[in-house]
Amino acid sequence: MPFENESRAPGLEWIGEAFPEVIGQRLANPSLFVISRDDRLYGFDRVGIPANIRPSKVTLYEIAQEMDADFAVLGRFTYDGQRFTGRAQLLDVKQLRLLPEVSESGSLLNILELQNALAWDLLNQIRPQQAGSKSAFVAAAPAIRLDAFENYVRGVTATTRAEKVRRFREAVRLVPEYSAAIFQLGKTYFVGRDYENAAQWLNKVPHTDPSAREANFYEGLSWYYLSQFAKAEDAFGYVASKLPLTEVDNNLGVVASRRGKRTAQEYFQKAVDADPKDADYRFNLAVSLYRAGDSAGATRQLREALALKPGDSETKALLDQVATGARNGIPLERIKRNYDEASFRQLEFEIVSALERKLAQSDPATHAKAHIEQGQQMLAEGFALEAEKRFREAVLLDPANAGAHAGLAASLVSGDPATARSEAATAIRLQPSAQAYVVLAQLDLRDNKLQEASDSVDRALALEPANATAQALKREIATRGVSAATPKP
Repeated sequence: MPFENESRAPGLEWIGEAFPEVIGQRLANPSLFVISRDDRLYGFDRVGIPANIRPSKVTLYEIAQEMDADFAVLGRFTYDGQRFTGRAQLLDVKQLRLLPEVSESGSLLNILELQNALAWDLLNQIRPQQAGSKSAFVAAAPAIRLDAFENYVRGVTATTRAEKVRRFREAVRLVPEYSAAIFQLGKTYFVGRDYENAAQWLNKVPHTDPSAREANFYEGLSWYYLSQFAKAEDAFGYVASKLPLTEVDNNLGVVASRRGKRTAQEYFQKAVDADPKDADYRFNLAVSLYRAGDSAGATRQLREALALKPGDSETKALLDQVATGARNGIPLERIKRNYDEASFRQLEFEIVSALERKLAQSDPATHAKAHIEQGQQMLAEGFALEAEKRFREAVLLDPANAGAHAGLAASLVSGDPATARSEAATAIRLQPSAQAYVVLAQLDLRDNKLQEASDSVDRALALEPANATAQALKREIATRGVSAATPKP
């Protein structure tokens, strides 16, 4: 929840919303699903309370119950002109009790460090086994200029689009690589239907940023509305490579259809299989089937769509058209504008939580092994970010597990090469493995260090002769070596 301002100093009202931004971001991990600001505002709306009203603890409890939350974070802050103090308290919704208050004090200029310290204090109350070192936790937070952060928060809470754009632009001007502000600026343009600006700004969000998937989704929609279907397909394709979201499969089908690709029908079928109760997915599959000459299949899908949405006049019209066999004026497939990663994350969290409860009584080594197995499966499916979370959990549970460090290194090759190299070296020191040597080879090959890469590949193949990635790297190294040795005319 926004923190209450108990100080008399002017101009600090924005800090109330700054606490949820920082603390929410730092608390989020595979075993903690943190409800977003948008979902919190929706919760307020569900119980009929304006977002700018400060409710009582009893009402907050009702809101938390409505949202099926386990904990609510309440807080307040004071500033006497020299010293800033933030206080936070956890409301245990299931047990209906308040945990002891935690507090941090310091200079107003160090407010971000203070907020990160409070995040650790709260994490230490909820998941003490995951908190780790407080100094390391605080040091891991990204460094952001305070004035840029203030503009970002004021942009998030602004009530007009013009003010949002002004604030986010100022935050980016002060810190050009401020990805959170870049994302929000792009999304603000998208909401305002300024798709040209939206696409350009959303494209600037780095793939290593947590918001990259959502940014690419809205970038894809922006390019779609600009009739840049190849760029839209690339953006949606990136999201699909990271998360199995049904709306993304649907949109890939739509842009594939606009480009005349036969793969469109496969995407629509995949969307229907994943969510058979969505009328739009069935409508899109029907359109694709009818275009391909399958009138019977299209009729089945349209009848299912009408059963789900009886008042859909376009679906009724298409069903009549299929019945008459008319081929002119077939409607276009429907794009999906909703990005629902939160629902996927919540489902994923519930699955992980169920597994965690099952493993709670096991020893750390067994627990870590389960996370490593999950991580390797996700890595094989191309979900590096999800795999990274599992491997980090395994490292926390069993720091001496070489497989955990090797898997973490493999998940970080593209996003964080320096840490990937460090983790691979740690894994080899603990117990040499083909995966760890492959990571070193990939990193050296990227830096064009052919001899070092070759040595690492040879070590990987000595440990695991059938390793397909190592074999492919060996061929690539050989090709590069021949190319480098060939004299230019």
